[in-house]
Amino acid sequence: MSVAVWVGLIAIAGVSAETGVVMLLYLDHAWDKFIAERRMNNMRDLHDAVMEGAVQRIRPKIMTVCAILFGLLPIMWSPALQAGADVMKRIATPMIGGIITSAILELLIFPVIYVVWRKRELPDQTEQQTPLIPPALIPSKLQIKR
Repeated sequence: MSVAVWVGLIAIAGVSAETGVVMLLYLDHAWDKFIAERRMNNMRDLHDAVMEGAVQRIRPKIMTVCAILFGLLPIMWSPALQAGADVMKRIATPMIGGIITSAILELLIFPVIYVVWRKRELPDQTEQQTPLIPPALIPSKLQIKR
């Protein structure tokens, strides 16, 4: 653990905190939109709201991850004898692992935690079996009639 590694950890912590707060903001906006439309009555509505909020963050997060990875991977491939490469590799290594972990955390784990957190505010907290794919994405011929 050198100073360069700590610099990389601090940098990735800042990026992860910033993108995590933006994800929470998008989830809150979807929650407020569903509340204003009086569509937040049960768990299915909560799942729909979280899906709507989280889907809006996929492209910006993937673009952030790709930009950081495409900027840092050439540093990892640079020859060790190049001036400054040893220090830059120590900064880039935790950032590469951290940005991948941050993407998984923000796109998969944050929405699940948000559902658990907001579930207690619903009038009807009974779980219904929901499809893995949102009904809006299923072609109309294949939808199961209810």
